[in-house]
Amino acid sequence: MGYTVQGFKASAVAAGLKNKGGLDLALIHAENPATAAGVFTTNLVKAAPVILSMEHIRDGKARAIIANAGNANACTGLQGMQDAQQTAKSVSKRLAISPQEVLVASTGVIGETLNMNALEKSLVPLVASLSPDGFEDAAKAIMTTDSFPKMARFEGVAGGRPFKIAGMAKGAGMIMPNMATMLSFILTDISIEVAVLQDALREGVEKTFNRTSVDGDTSTNDTVFALASGMAGNGALSQGDHAEFLSGLTRVMDDLAQMIARDGEGATKFVTVELRGAVSAPEALAGARTVANSALVKTAVYGRDPNWGRIMAALGRAGISMEESLTDIWIDDVQIVKGGLGCGKEAEKRAGERMEKDAFVIIIELHLGGFSEKMYTCDFSHEYVSINADYRT
Repeated sequence: MGYTVQGFKASAVAAGLKNKGGLDLALIHAENPATAAGVFTTNLVKAAPVILSMEHIRDGKARAIIANAGNANACTGLQGMQDAQQTAKSVSKRLAISPQEVLVASTGVIGETLNMNALEKSLVPLVASLSPDGFEDAAKAIMTTDSFPKMARFEGVAGGRPFKIAGMAKGAGMIMPNMATMLSFILTDISIEVAVLQDALREGVEKTFNRTSVDGDTSTNDTVFALASGMAGNGALSQGDHAEFLSGLTRVMDDLAQMIARDGEGATKFVTVELRGAVSAPEALAGARTVANSALVKTAVYGRDPNWGRIMAALGRAGISMEESLTDIWIDDVQIVKGGLGCGKEAEKRAGERMEKDAFVIIIELHLGGFSEKMYTCDFSHEYVSINADYRT
């Protein structure tokens, strides 16, 4: 099962927009107007392509996504907006569609204007190389500090017909979306109403990408697009069909979210923080997020040190209901805190052994209610500091 989806072609070229070379300009083209939905950054500082795409997607239709890496086109003022508009206009001309049908996304360095000359020159080979098999190259082209392209897929049946979902994402640093930089483009051939697609995308993002944190920073450019070609030929979707599609969409995004956390800049460990027994879902999420974002917890993870005091301290400042004397903590299956007290050196030794693995779970039980949430995160390593210290050089 490949990543081809009926009704879509993709391509990528090296336009010279990234300092270190390689593919850096991606194009996705829908053969016919596709149903389109989007979720964008909550950062008040929004990049020009985000502002433009929020406007273009309002009518729920799109024919193309153009995305570049190496330059965020954020904090670039009027020039940045004009460049985003010109990008959409130039792509639309090459594809013989309306500029309004072009969605634009960018990722990279903030505060520098786009090299529009290089971008414009690259559109001819970019359009010429469009192919149903171009998905993987497009996924590679949106990478910045990522170490691998992130792709996921799903097949299901709805409205009496089989359908496919294929998704790509990039992100390794500046990751704490509240819809990080995080870009994700999801394609499906299902026939679906725009309101249903938008609701499904928003719900899926909330359950997946918004449960991911590499470093606690929210980008200016976070963007998730979903395009549906309708070429699966399905009939009207029943309530069960809606559930099947949402399940598939969420699975694709969850796979991508986990890849982003696993590929956190300099990361050596993938950690799931599960918080149980909270008095409400928002408090469960707030507690899990605070622990996942704690630099002290993340450095302890890097050191394979089950320093439970740092977890307790993070919980205590999370602004949630908790009672120290009721709180239990595990590393995988090893309990290290019972009733707010440490379980001793032997337990810590066994927990440290669990932390040698590439992936493990920190489980927190508050014993106050019936609500649970999880967050995906990773450790902070020396490499994370090096990558970000040298990012613009």
